[in-house]
Amino acid sequence: MRRFISGLWSQVLQPMLRRPPRRQVAALCWREGERGVEVLLISSRGTGRWILPKGWPMRGKDLAGAALQEAWEEAGARFVETPAVPVGRFASLKVSDSGLPEPSEVMVFAAEVRELADDFPEQGQRRRRWAAPDEAAGLVEEAGLAELIRAFGRGRARPAR
Repeated sequence: MRRFISGLWSQVLQPMLRRPPRRQVAALCWREGERGVEVLLISSRGTGRWILPKGWPMRGKDLAGAALQEAWEEAGARFVETPAVPVGRFASLKVSDSGLPEPSEVMVFAAEVRELADDFPEQGQRRRRWAAPDEAAGLVEEAGLAELIRAFGRGRARPAR
């Protein structure tokens, strides 16, 4: 048994922990609401926790374009004409299809939402919620994402209009 555990550690777990984090992209979708800036959160499909629309880089799109594509597919977000702006990054653990956690670095791009469509690819699989940045930060689980949302709300990371 000891040999099995030692082999598992040296052949599987150690290399996995040394692997550089995979890169994901996320869209921090925002709008000017009646009481100031609001951030769009969506529910994850697996656990229902609040997250930003995110996914993997896509062939044929830059990172910002991939983030906006994810926001369309997962939240039905359509954006104003100004380009998405990088506002930061945070560390996350993405659970793979095999159930193992994979460290990932999520690059976040802010984009102003023009409207939310009623009909979009993942409409029956997710919930959407607008929240003030401090409230949104309190709803997400990842500490790095929460801080990024708070900084955005304070105007430190918000793109110029």
